[in-house]
Amino acid sequence: MFRGVNALNLDAKGRMAMPAKYRDLLADNCDNQLVVTVDRDHCLLLYPLPEWEEIERKLTRLPNLNKSARLLQRMLIGHATEVELDASARILVPPPLREFAGLEKRVVLIGQGNKFELWNEERWNGRRDEWLSDESDEVLDLTADLESLSL
Repeated sequence: MFRGVNALNLDAKGRMAMPAKYRDLLADNCDNQLVVTVDRDHCLLLYPLPEWEEIERKLTRLPNLNKSARLLQRMLIGHATEVELDASARILVPPPLREFAGLEKRVVLIGQGNKFELWNEERWNGRRDEWLSDESDEVLDLTADLESLSL
């Protein structure tokens, strides 16, 4: 399980060093093979390859005559790019994906259980503050499943 918030830097070539606390887990579970794709919040999703393959199977089984399913397939599968941790435990974030998420020097890597989110640091701080404010409608609209969750 990946958890935690990590403030990181991208180097001039768009490489990001994976935090040490995740390296052994990634080496053991996916042989350092990852897939990065886009998210509707203008961040990137970073999956260990076996996790991504499961998501991809589910996406490809969706009915492609359904407009929403096609859009999801286009966005997630269409932008999916395989990356690998190099000998220095860095990944190269592809330029089109860096551009999509507005990634420059300062980024935030957020563990989300089976995957990571990679955010532009400024965008992450703004969205986090928005979500934590009392005025955020996104947080207040709980589905029936979430209403029973106790934290």
